[in-house]
Amino acid sequence: MSTLADRPENPVVGRRAAHESAALHVTGAAMYTDDVAEHTAGVLTAWPVQSTNAHAKVTIDVSGAYEVPGVVRVLTADDVPGLNDAGIRNDEPLFPSEAMFYGHALVWVLGETPEAARLGAERVQVEYEPLPSIITVQDALDAQSFQGTPRTVQRGDASAGLAGSAHVFEGVTEFGGQEHFYLETHASFAIRDSEGQYFIQCSTQHPSETQELVSHVLGIHSNEVTVQCLRMGGGFGGKEMQPHGFAAIAALGAKLTGRPVRLRLNRTQDITMTGKRHPFHIAWKVGFDADGMLQALDAVLTCDGGWSIDLSEPVLGRALCHIDNAYWIPNVHAYGQIAKTNKTSNTAYRGFGGPQGVFLIEDILGRIAPQLGIDPLELRRRNFYRQGQTTPYGQVVKDAGRMSTIWDQLSSEASVDERRAEIARFNATSPHAKRALSMTPIKFGISFNFAAFNQAGALVHVYKDGSILINHGGTEMGQGLHTKMLQVAATALGVELDAVRLAPTRTDKVPNTSATAASSGADLNGGAVKNACEQIRDRMAAVAGRLLGVDERDVRFGGGFVTALGAPLKQVTFAEVAKAAYLQRVQLFAAGYYRTEGLHWNPEIMQGSPFKYFAYGAAATEVEVDEFTGAYRVRRVDIVHDVGDSLSPMLDIGQIEGAYVQGVGWLTLEELRWDESDGPHRGRLLTQSASTYKLPSFSEMPSEFSVRLFENAREEGAVYGSKAVGEPPFMLAFSAREAIRDAVAAFGPAGHSVELASPATPEAVFWALRAAQAASESASATKDETPTASEPALAPAG
Repeated sequence: MSTLADRPENPVVGRRAAHESAALHVTGAAMYTDDVAEHTAGVLTAWPVQSTNAHAKVTIDVSGAYEVPGVVRVLTADDVPGLNDAGIRNDEPLFPSEAMFYGHALVWVLGETPEAARLGAERVQVEYEPLPSIITVQDALDAQSFQGTPRTVQRGDASAGLAGSAHVFEGVTEFGGQEHFYLETHASFAIRDSEGQYFIQCSTQHPSETQELVSHVLGIHSNEVTVQCLRMGGGFGGKEMQPHGFAAIAALGAKLTGRPVRLRLNRTQDITMTGKRHPFHIAWKVGFDADGMLQALDAVLTCDGGWSIDLSEPVLGRALCHIDNAYWIPNVHAYGQIAKTNKTSNTAYRGFGGPQGVFLIEDILGRIAPQLGIDPLELRRRNFYRQGQTTPYGQVVKDAGRMSTIWDQLSSEASVDERRAEIARFNATSPHAKRALSMTPIKFGISFNFAAFNQAGALVHVYKDGSILINHGGTEMGQGLHTKMLQVAATALGVELDAVRLAPTRTDKVPNTSATAASSGADLNGGAVKNACEQIRDRMAAVAGRLLGVDERDVRFGGGFVTALGAPLKQVTFAEVAKAAYLQRVQLFAAGYYRTEGLHWNPEIMQGSPFKYFAYGAAATEVEVDEFTGAYRVRRVDIVHDVGDSLSPMLDIGQIEGAYVQGVGWLTLEELRWDESDGPHRGRLLTQSASTYKLPSFSEMPSEFSVRLFENAREEGAVYGSKAVGEPPFMLAFSAREAIRDAVAAFGPAGHSVELASPATPEAVFWALRAAQAASESASATKDETPTASEPALAPAG
């Protein structure tokens, strides 16, 4: 049996392949969850009644809804036959008696039409008994309002390391969340058939967990619920945990009415009801030696979990595991805790806490480099991991030298030194606009921190005509996972891509699946698809050997044909072998399975090797900042990123580009704001639409954008030598933030440390550059007051 990293001659993986649904996407023919629902006769629409109080006990009168023509049923807690909860910790009542955030869904109205359901929801009467509410992380810190289990990552002695450091700095780093803003909002559609079986079409990244949650709410077994995900119009982590409750509402409605029920949130509902990326508040101390080498880091990380725990614990855990990014820090003490606030329950988002951890160390290096008198690019490179060193949680950094190689390659190919010299000349003659070019690295661990999720299954059928159908447990949200799985199957079976078709992801075909998350979709599902295909291929090889008159070990599959070593004139088609295998009663289907080997992790002490491997990359970003408005322009981006042996280069490059732009959005544009007043709208999200929540657009795209896949990067033990690509390049966007910081610094005196708010909106940049200008004016005034040789300076105090 071949290993996962084996690649035959002329494989289909590694080719530039179009997304399998590209034609459907651009023509509008691609069907999504609510499209399926809309074409179903007799379907009812579910509409929420949302809280207008951030925290209050509620008393609800639904009788008025039934006076609206077309209202069929109002779903309340009394209707739940099983568990009235949509969370993994039983802390998310599906129908709450206590509103926990402004916009919380209290009950759901079912109507013959969306309009009837909406009007019915308006007639539901809610009485509120207000309770104290906590809106900001600082509010939570002041009130000591926490949830979940705090965790600590430590190595060495941070206190002693700080005490022995030549330079010690301290500060606070704060940054906000991020709205997923996927194109398709949350949607579920449920049907109960004549046998009592529930079929649920859902926009979910985790169909098996949706299935499990629905069965709990309905009080039935999982084998009575089938969840299918045809495709999603984006997910980014926002559909990993939070679709389950919506699917349960639709299923409950189908049970009580006997009719199909659809639930699709409009954009405002989706933004006000669903979780975001976790904001963080981090207090830190850091020590450097005289040469600028990191010596110690002591940090307290507080993330805003919102009203319930959701995925906050693993998000915090991954943040703690990425505070080092690509840098060796001999002494570390990082304590993490989760704030409980009266806001939407924050959840998974691309990077899953990794970006928040990386933010800390990149912010520290960006702030401190001027005070150390070291170029920030040199400070970063100087502190890279070296071969044999381990992370603060105890994992050996395999291929540590790859980071320096990528860094140097990018610096050379992007002509970084020459361009920075040119930028210095520009800045010297441009008083009202400054440019800067910065580079940042990424080292990102790939695998779920929860070991049980690192497994996957697949079901592959070969039909008598040689056509192939594959099922796997991963979900397609536009990232191209299905395309890669088609390429893996075609390569493993030795056929062309058009011979393989993919069936929608369904829990009755592949059970107990993991979420399509943690950038592991291709690793896990690709391993399972390949395993199933290899089982079938090995059976077919025996049949082909008899057809060709050779030993089965000499049989080779490729390009839709089956040949034999040493007998180039002997050849049969794959379809001929499939038909012969059927006639000889040889099994032509297989269940594949894959589990990630080599992982061990103790979450209690946060030690072990939780990741299969690390993905590396680096980005160089050049920006220009305007003095009068703080507006910035990204002039050029260059990226070198490690994806191992790419399964599908065109898709991987697209993922890298998209991740970078999304990261720039988080760091520079996308600002979530809540009403923090003590008035009647306290806790209301103020940025509820694209008119107030600013997303990256074509105007933010750089005029020059170059992405290069790092070569000779095979990852042994991963499917065909590939590496994950979904999340790591998101963090390459820190190069844009650091470039903005350096451009702002150019308005100030040498050695000025720029504290840059996040997101670094034009307003935030404006105030930062004004502070830099003030520092420059202060430095000039001090210089003017410096005593001459005849006027001795004051001696240092003491």
